[in-house]
Amino acid sequence: MRLPPRVAAITAALLLTGGLAGCSPSGGDSGTASSSGGGEAVSAAGGVGFDSPSKPVAKGTFDTPIAAGAKVDIAILGLRARGRLATLNIQLTPHVPGAESTSSSITPFNLNGGLRLGTSLIDPVNLKRYVVVKDSSGAELQPDEIYTTVANDQPVHLSYTFAAPPENVKVVDVQIGSWPTFRNVPVER
Repeated sequence: MRLPPRVAAITAALLLTGGLAGCSPSGGDSGTASSSGGGEAVSAAGGVGFDSPSKPVAKGTFDTPIAAGAKVDIAILGLRARGRLATLNIQLTPHVPGAESTSSSITPFNLNGGLRLGTSLIDPVNLKRYVVVKDSSGAELQPDEIYTTVANDQPVHLSYTFAAPPENVKVVDVQIGSWPTFRNVPVER
């Protein structure tokens, strides 16, 4: 089967462009990620990247009902708005006395007393609460809080995706589980 000349030309151009994109003038690997300084690592090709949390913007240590004397460290690693979505990155570190480091009973759900975390953003400017968005199959864009196990005394990173607050909203409050609300978390854009 022979391709029409126009399709063949477009295919050849795409293949040539793709082949050249792998080359770097400095001789280095163009596929490695480099930090852009704004909390997001971007590939040398300039398009693809990932959120790279650095220092927490807020953190606290709270009691947890999972066991007597248990505590959980919660750190807000950042809230980054991009387009119409915002991604909240947090870190949980459980400290459960007597629990083995590989205990499968330590989950975000159990740390919150057997309740879903219900993580949300509270917009003090527009008086709105933002909940986690759902994908086209109806699944929430967040970790499974019931089955995600967390090693004792080891941090775990969790990401939640929300509709982005409007541009005029510079800070939001973040509610995670039954713990106190984190106030004035900056919205990075």
